[in-house]
Amino acid sequence: MTVPNAKIQYEPILSRLTDQEGEALCAQLRRELVEDVSRTGGHLASNLGAVELTVALHRVFDTSVDRLVFDVGHQCYTHKLLTGRTLSTLRQYGGVAGFPKPNESVHDAFIAGHASNSVAVALGMARARTMLEKDYKVIALIGDGALTGGLAYEGLSNAGDCGRQLLVILNDNGMSITPNVGGVAEHLAKQRLKPQYLTFKKHYRRIMNATAPGRAVYKVTHRVKQTLKQFLLPCSMFEDMGFRYLGPVDGHNLSFLTKLLRYAKDMDEPVLLHIKTVKGKGFLPAEENPDAFHGVAPFDSLTGKLKREPGENFSAVFGRTLVRLAVQDRRVCAITAAMTGGTGLEQFVQNFPDRFYDVGIAEGCAASMAAGMSKQGAIPVFAVYSTFLQRAYDMLIHDMAIDNLHVVLGVDRAGLVGDDGETHHGLFDIAFLDTVPNITVLAPASFAELEVMLERALFQMEGPVAVRYPRGGEGGYIGTGGEKPSVILRWGGDITLVGYGTEINEILEAARLLGQQGIQAEVVKLNQTTPLVSDLVELSVRKTGVMLVAEEQCAHGCVGQRLAARLELAGLLAKVALINCGENFVPHGAASLLKRDLFLDGTGIYKRALEVLGRGQTEA
Repeated sequence: MTVPNAKIQYEPILSRLTDQEGEALCAQLRRELVEDVSRTGGHLASNLGAVELTVALHRVFDTSVDRLVFDVGHQCYTHKLLTGRTLSTLRQYGGVAGFPKPNESVHDAFIAGHASNSVAVALGMARARTMLEKDYKVIALIGDGALTGGLAYEGLSNAGDCGRQLLVILNDNGMSITPNVGGVAEHLAKQRLKPQYLTFKKHYRRIMNATAPGRAVYKVTHRVKQTLKQFLLPCSMFEDMGFRYLGPVDGHNLSFLTKLLRYAKDMDEPVLLHIKTVKGKGFLPAEENPDAFHGVAPFDSLTGKLKREPGENFSAVFGRTLVRLAVQDRRVCAITAAMTGGTGLEQFVQNFPDRFYDVGIAEGCAASMAAGMSKQGAIPVFAVYSTFLQRAYDMLIHDMAIDNLHVVLGVDRAGLVGDDGETHHGLFDIAFLDTVPNITVLAPASFAELEVMLERALFQMEGPVAVRYPRGGEGGYIGTGGEKPSVILRWGGDITLVGYGTEINEILEAARLLGQQGIQAEVVKLNQTTPLVSDLVELSVRKTGVMLVAEEQCAHGCVGQRLAARLELAGLLAKVALINCGENFVPHGAASLLKRDLFLDGTGIYKRALEVLGRGQTEA
């Protein structure tokens, strides 16, 4: 049988493949993954490690009906190929998303981009199935660090009591748990998972449960077996939660995985299948350096070398500055939630290993721990992506703000992040941070301003302070200010343009274009968005009578809305226009293209200004 082409839907064919054909398919899929991701960038190592598992799942289950819930979604590329999607447009504007996306395919059971929720989501689906008397299977695939998040254990704790079919697959690639399995445990695990033993156990349980004496004997033998397993095997935690534990098993043995999944499919109870895989399997550069190939830019598919070396970026400047400031004061420490490299803290780890704390994928824990450290005299800096800070909102209010504790938040990836899309854009922090009492939010627009503001946040300010900055590098504006809440960068009398962060580069470009039409725009740059100090904006608008605010944030609770309210309260009658990311989620794609569509680039702001001024659509 010929292995089918990757651009057609595999699922109806997979159940008929022999094991040998399945292994050939896995090899083909790995080649496609490397070739496609080398062109587009993406999450490679996790997907290479999950190829056999994904193929086995599709041999046993029908994902158009059965519900396969991915955790994070870093492992979904093979699934996308097997369900008729090509990766040639992966994470590209208008192309295939890098995470599971239900509106993209019926085979994608649930959105996934943040970690640790899969078991809870799958439990909800299983309970809905029971309640509504439906017939389908539910599988949660968790791993790649997601088991370091507390929500995963909340899900497991509840799922073990559901009493009906629910399969949780723990893909243990060394990023989540790595139990010490000795020789005896390895041997017993292999014996317990042999098809002959599994078949015998199923028949034995059925026969013994048929009579009262049989049930009594089974109860005794089962208790003895459980005692031995708890002593010798690494499964007691899951079985204590109510799961039937299977494993650990080789996650790259396609034939055995398929048999085991078929066995687990027929069990009408919660089952946890623990498989061990190699992250980056089949591509040597990714196997040798899985962290570098977790999320990778386009690279050479033969050597693994990046096609373009990354330039200086805000994350690196943040990390380097924090090291310099930590030298000055031994109270300074750094906290991350499984994002050491992403937040630029590698150098801090090397210089201050005793003052660095990685809590895993547990942003709530990081925020609460930072509050506790601050209470006892430390100066903690929690470096976190904007999209992940959302998960710690309760701790910001309850643990930090009420007692006005001095914790510094390095809010990375603020604004549009591009290729990862809806689940990763940092479009909500401006709004939700503004609701937190006692917090100060700073928005540097250049590397130099980040350095100045971070130092101010650490040593000159009180209470919670968030310093927010975007993904990537700075633009043409390289100002070194940041001490004042706001500043006028360009004087004019016809319209007031307001912005903050690196969006100020687009606003300055719009002002330049307006100048070519004889329109003098006054540009007000906000260095601080909370508490909002609007004095300069009000003075400018009293002169121009027109205000346009541009920002990479969602519409609700944005700075523009707050400024408009301030003008109204001040009795200023002015024309007001707001350009932001709107009320809906923004899809994936290059940030430049997204800005173009949202009118947040220089040309878009320029054209919107002309409309507000009643000048029509003059060509830039």
